[in-house]
Amino acid sequence: MRGLACVLMFQTHCYDAWLGGDARNTSFLKGSQLLGTLPAPLFLFLAGVSFALVTGKLIRKNLSPAEITRTMARRGAEIFVFGLLLRLQEFVIAWGWAPWSDLLRVDVLNIIGLSMILMALLCGIVLHAWRRSPSQACLEQSRRVQAERSSAVACVPGPFELTMAAAAVTAASLIALLTPPLYTTWRPTWLPWPLESYVDGCHNLGAPQSWLFPLFPWAAFAFAGLAAGFILFSDRARAHATQTLAILACIGAIAIGAAYLFDHSSYHLYSTYDYWHTSPNFLMMRIGLLLVIAFLTYVWCQWGLATLGFSPLIQLGQTSLLVYWVHIEFVYGRFSLLPKRAQTIFTASRGFLEIFLFMLILSLLRTRIDWKKKVTNWKNTIRRVQPA
Repeated sequence: MRGLACVLMFQTHCYDAWLGGDARNTSFLKGSQLLGTLPAPLFLFLAGVSFALVTGKLIRKNLSPAEITRTMARRGAEIFVFGLLLRLQEFVIAWGWAPWSDLLRVDVLNIIGLSMILMALLCGIVLHAWRRSPSQACLEQSRRVQAERSSAVACVPGPFELTMAAAAVTAASLIALLTPPLYTTWRPTWLPWPLESYVDGCHNLGAPQSWLFPLFPWAAFAFAGLAAGFILFSDRARAHATQTLAILACIGAIAIGAAYLFDHSSYHLYSTYDYWHTSPNFLMMRIGLLLVIAFLTYVWCQWGLATLGFSPLIQLGQTSLLVYWVHIEFVYGRFSLLPKRAQTIFTASRGFLEIFLFMLILSLLRTRIDWKKKVTNWKNTIRRVQPA
């Protein structure tokens, strides 16, 4: 799924940066940008899923709720710092024509990091409130899995995982419901714009911007992934992954249908209705799509072409942060492979293919070469050739 997000991100950025003239007024670009609404939700959703996996492992190691909260919050802070460093790198490379305000732009990495910190706090609260020891609960569930023979019962998560999932769904719902007023009547204009931008994406432009990634509504995708992750990685559901993912896909399909009906209803909860940016309906639609995509990618990896050997998507997914970081400069930055806003669909597609291949090669260099061993060998060689 991360690899899919990378490819969708590549095509969105390439066509947006490079297409020019009449090509910018075609349905092709509109379709490309529509697909571009998926990468950020995918990355955030998968951050939540991974968060649940790591948190479950820490619980099984008998760590206290405070230790788990500190560990996961620290990981979120690291991602947030990576986001700040990316902005600093882009500003330095674009020195002379990039405004200083770009240093404070709210981007995907920033929100992934902050979302992880918020998820760590939520998990800490739930763990403190859970009466029994989390490790004992997991151990008892593992024993019950071995004793239960009915697959219909075995694929149902235990009470602890359901509690965590319910808390995550509640958090995602609150974020979705608070987003429209925080963009309109409840805008925190009393905050300095660098802080307000993390709430509504206003940046320094005086109004919320659709191309930024504030906590509202984007953090909701991370909490949705957290809920899905606790269900998927529970002891009971893990042994019946196909059934569990199929059930989640059905829930996603229902969410898509409900979002469509609510959008076409004559009744709206908010006086200002912006389906594509702040509406809870579009948020529910995208989360439903993510659950369906999760099942389809599982099928692809279990019985599809991904089983035949090397998979470019899996390879890119292993180094998603690296290829995200690097490709930006070769698409939007000073070292763009093609002149910006001057290409036809054909030449921009050729550039997209080149970006894909370059990032795939970079990913292979990162994972197939033991760089630590090579650095150690180089140091040893230098010591041997140095005079006494």
